[in-house]
Amino acid sequence: MAKTIYDIAKAAGVSIATVSRVFNQAENVKEDTREKVLKIAEEMGYHPHVYAQGLASKKKNRILMLAPVMSNYFFTEVLRGIQDSLAEEQFELNIVNIGQKKNAFKQVSETLKKHWAEGYLLVSLHFSEKELEALKRYNIPLCLVDDFSNLFDSVSFNNEEGAYMATNYLISKGFKRIAVLSADASSIPIRDRIKGYKRALSENEISFDENLIVTGDNMERDGFTELSGYQAMVKILKLSPKPDAVFCTSDTKAVGAKKAMEEYNIHIPIISFDNLTIAEYIGLSTVNQPMYDMGFRATNKLIQRLHNPDLRISNEVHHPELVIRSSSEKLNEVTS
Repeated sequence: MAKTIYDIAKAAGVSIATVSRVFNQAENVKEDTREKVLKIAEEMGYHPHVYAQGLASKKKNRILMLAPVMSNYFFTEVLRGIQDSLAEEQFELNIVNIGQKKNAFKQVSETLKKHWAEGYLLVSLHFSEKELEALKRYNIPLCLVDDFSNLFDSVSFNNEEGAYMATNYLISKGFKRIAVLSADASSIPIRDRIKGYKRALSENEISFDENLIVTGDNMERDGFTELSGYQAMVKILKLSPKPDAVFCTSDTKAVGAKKAMEEYNIHIPIISFDNLTIAEYIGLSTVNQPMYDMGFRATNKLIQRLHNPDLRISNEVHHPELVIRSSSEKLNEVTS
């Protein structure tokens, strides 16, 4: 199988974005890092010359992935799907990191204006319909990943339904005082997950208590970190009365949460969200989100759009599945 920039980044111990900057001859890369990446690429037989090949035919043969965070497990899995989808295609993938502290829409708009690529993948940027309407004027093929709009092709996930299913499962086990270990509540995925949590409570005639929605103090990466999960779980363990169970909004946060429970020697059943590889190894019940498939399918849609611009807009929504392991069970029910 052909090597990808994902493989090069892993071997070099750097981010995907750094590898992309090296191949784009960006100036903001340390020289020793540049040499290391290029050496590994050469050893692996990776030659990013697709763009140069496209010049002769006046095609860029380039797809740009625009994403806010590349150090997050979610984006890594999405990227794997994108890379594999492109494996047999004559397109080179480049990555543009959209800084969270700057105006994201302005950054994307300025990137599209430069026509650096033939097609664009916008990952988890969650623009308003008004903003997306403004992007239409560039008349450039793009596909939304982890987002939905009738204006562009998209591949998304039903976050509300996933949270609803997770909360309903905990309620079915007899738990009624269920805390939410949350990330930044202003992010659209978290808003949808809390909405699903509230719907499950309402349908089971359980009163909503805003004090049971708890975040960590560290909001790096919108709070989708082990540290933030640890901090939030410490707060939950200090609540009086303690919750019966916890719905955690990401597996990454759940890793920190489980560490806090171990330190305090307190077991509270917990169910999480994503189904990262690590979840299986720590017995974490979770909502399966097919991140790899989302990246793969979105790239397929974009390539189809490039080949046939007149295709009807296609919106694909992936639905959740519960994966039950030991973490969500009562102690006397845990067998592994």
